[in-house]
Amino acid sequence: MPEASTQQFLEIDQIKEDVLILKNKTLRAVLMVSSLNFALKSSEEQKAIIYQFQSFLNSLDFPIEIVVQSRILNITGYLDKLKEAETKQQNELLKIQIAEYRKFISDLVGGRHILTKTFFVIIPFALIEMSKKGIEKQDELGEEKFQRAKSQLWQRMEFVSLGLRRCGLQCSSLRTLELIELFWSLYHPDQAETGYFPEIPPEIMK
Repeated sequence: MPEASTQQFLEIDQIKEDVLILKNKTLRAVLMVSSLNFALKSSEEQKAIIYQFQSFLNSLDFPIEIVVQSRILNITGYLDKLKEAETKQQNELLKIQIAEYRKFISDLVGGRHILTKTFFVIIPFALIEMSKKGIEKQDELGEEKFQRAKSQLWQRMEFVSLGLRRCGLQCSSLRTLELIELFWSLYHPDQAETGYFPEIPPEIMK
């Protein structure tokens, strides 16, 4: 029996124009959301944030999913940049200082499980929602229908972004490349945490 590939277990059919298309032909958009140091806020500010977030949730007439991703802090790219700066530096004193700083950072983080958290909001849209009578065929997704559904999805994403900004949070929608890297890292956590990501074929980005 041939081994099953990872793709067989994914609900994602394809990623097109910054949109996740699931196998059941429903769409998903993904927002990356900043964190908020709630504990450092005053009591009045905390109450205002809670009230604003409650108002935001009550204003929604569609479901959303909030996902928190924990990862070991990856500083591979930062260390590589320091190494490059050290190599290019002509001043010997500065070269030594950069090398010592790079070693200090590497020793500081090395061997410690320093976690970083990333927050996402998943926004859905189903084809059936475009039909007032609810008779839109869920298994058909031509180009014209996809563009209509994408437009509706984008309106929802803007509504969610506005509501979260009112709570003091910053939002950014994930593009195609970022979506690919996100889901790749979910299934390859060890490689992702060491800074390795596969090369994305240019045709995928079109």
